[in-house]
Amino acid sequence: MPAKRLELVRGLGPWAAAAIVVGTMIGTGIFLKPAEMASSGGSVAVVFAAWVVGGVLSLFGALSFAELGASIPEAGGEYAYLRRGFGPAWGFLFGWMHSIVGRPASAASIAAGLLRFWGFLFPAVAVPFFTWHVSLPWMGKPYDLAFTWAQPLAVVAIAVITFINYLGVRLGGQVQVALTLIKIASVLAVVIFGFALGHGDKANFQPMVPPALGLGTIGAFLAALAAGLWAYDGWEDLNLVGSEVQEPQRNFPRALVGGVVLVGAIYLLFSAACFYVLPFDTLARSTHVASDVVERFAGSSAAQWMTLAMVIAALGSLNSSLLSGARVPYAMARDGIFFNVAATIHPKFRTPGGALIFQGILTSLMVLTGTFEELTSLFIFAAWIFYGLAVVAMFRMRHSEPDLPRPYRCWGYPWVPAAFVIGAMALTVNLWLARPIRSSLGLALILFGLVFYRHWRRGATGSQRPVIR
Repeated sequence: MPAKRLELVRGLGPWAAAAIVVGTMIGTGIFLKPAEMASSGGSVAVVFAAWVVGGVLSLFGALSFAELGASIPEAGGEYAYLRRGFGPAWGFLFGWMHSIVGRPASAASIAAGLLRFWGFLFPAVAVPFFTWHVSLPWMGKPYDLAFTWAQPLAVVAIAVITFINYLGVRLGGQVQVALTLIKIASVLAVVIFGFALGHGDKANFQPMVPPALGLGTIGAFLAALAAGLWAYDGWEDLNLVGSEVQEPQRNFPRALVGGVVLVGAIYLLFSAACFYVLPFDTLARSTHVASDVVERFAGSSAAQWMTLAMVIAALGSLNSSLLSGARVPYAMARDGIFFNVAATIHPKFRTPGGALIFQGILTSLMVLTGTFEELTSLFIFAAWIFYGLAVVAMFRMRHSEPDLPRPYRCWGYPWVPAAFVIGAMALTVNLWLARPIRSSLGLALILFGLVFYRHWRRGATGSQRPVIR
């Protein structure tokens, strides 16, 4: 008789679920992206509009994903929803994108941001020791690929966090709660002490509005929005570990909606504190926004302590990103449409050990070859295509499976999820127009996965593949 297949355990309670949402969202983005948003937006009003619209768009997505997560609490999130809504090929395309491009790029960008913080403490870490000049036919000038000690150190951080999650989902969840509390305290410290001790000036909020309204302003807003959405990203990660969330019908809507609202409020306060302390032009040029703000009103020693807290915050985001991300290749391999190694569950720790190791290797390769800004833009473009498609699948299942138990129904249906889908489409089109070569290469890599899909489908049998070794 064949051995009983091991399953993942529902070990994530309400606090761990909320910590995954909040802890993934609050990480490197809020500490680094305000400068990019100010540089792209050109005025305070455009930056705040990007934060507000990004928060509303993320909230609409969270409301939609809360229904999906509560009604289909399965590992893999969008992989499960797209399979059920459109068919297995669509689920595979998401899973392939997530496992090969999206999650490795996302986790690698978090690790790269973590080491940018570390470079503030130890500048020698960020000094290149080797530069590779890459020339490609479609590039106007050679691309310089610089290697620093920050990159191998980022690989070490990825390996350590992967090992922690290999030891058990409860341990990973407990670590996530602790790190999330530290990062929330760090952000609030900048807000409170920035306003109390910053000795700012309202003149720092200039330029308040763009000098003229037109297509240029719209383009600036969309660029700032794309940067802000990286800081908001993470609200959907809870759905990836749906089969491990306790009482999903209750904890999904609470964690998703509550987490997005809390983070949106924190981001607006944080940006206001930054503009209060630093002149707009200074902030737009900053590479370490939070550290520069603290240094301005409390000195270099305090800035170093704050930067250390930001390193811990980035570790929290990296932990939740790797914890949730491995569940997609696991779910695909379990269904026989991914590399077999990702289907293994550790018999003692009950974690997807093979998928965690596979993900860790790809993430390490990406962090060795990309910068923070390049990795975040690649991730946002690829991921938001499927965020929108997952919500379209929710519309489809409302009609194709009207009797599916839905403990939570999306508030504001159909207008709220429809607005989210339109926003996701507009964002991805704008990113493609802004970075056509990189985006087209990303699309080509995603579609190339269909070659593997056909191979695995031909080789699959009617029975599930064993996942114990």
